[in-house]
Amino acid sequence: MCVCDIEDKIQLLKRMILLFSMLFLFGPNNQWPPTVGLAMEHSIVKERAKTLFKAKSLAAKTDPDATYASAKADIHELRKNLNERYKKGDISFDQIKIEFTNHLVDRIIPHWYGTPWSFEGHTAVPNQGEIACGYFISTTLRDMGIKLNRYKLAQKSPIDEAKVISCGTIIHNIDQDSDTKAFEHINRLTTEGLYFIGFDKGHVGYLLKRDGLLFLIHSNYLSPGLVCMEPLEASRVFKSFSKFHIVAISNNDLLLQHWLNSDIIL
Repeated sequence: MCVCDIEDKIQLLKRMILLFSMLFLFGPNNQWPPTVGLAMEHSIVKERAKTLFKAKSLAAKTDPDATYASAKADIHELRKNLNERYKKGDISFDQIKIEFTNHLVDRIIPHWYGTPWSFEGHTAVPNQGEIACGYFISTTLRDMGIKLNRYKLAQKSPIDEAKVISCGTIIHNIDQDSDTKAFEHINRLTTEGLYFIGFDKGHVGYLLKRDGLLFLIHSNYLSPGLVCMEPLEASRVFKSFSKFHIVAISNNDLLLQHWLNSDIIL
């Protein structure tokens, strides 16, 4: 057999392998090449990339020169100022919600990004020691000026933690058979603002909806195991659960009234 015959057979074999590969990937009954499917996939990838970029942008909003102590120290004056202006009728309660949320999300929480997770972690200082998911929530809420015992709150189950933070308001319990349905349910349920989210019996975090996008802010027990913000839909932790407990924080009038009045919730 001559060399040219061998080369022809090799080329034929390559074409057959390519054909069978394409049939395996796209199926004999699908459009081929699948231009519509590829366009949709490309669009989804672009949207997820934009969402991830948004998460990184939001996570970087904190002032790197501002200390955690100064962020906490400002809360007393913030609360006093808002309370006085609200009583005078200079601002609405909706404005108080915005100020509270922005301070917690942009000035308190970002200092914690990168702090290592551990099951027993309970540090009160960002990036010094380790912190579990429950202690991340209870510590940041306490440091935002909500009067609570961070140890008692952190040691509660997700549903009991939701009950404390709700202050008697509604708790949305979601049970879906897929993460896609759960995400769609949560997306319909939520408006702009910050929420507490409990993952069945095993995990807790913050749920942030900003500019129509949903983000999970939590002390992540999965690798690399640290406090982070990530798109909810892409979160491996979110995808591993089917039951959730969601409570409004930004839009919880009772909780924020307790905050304004320095009332103890736990």
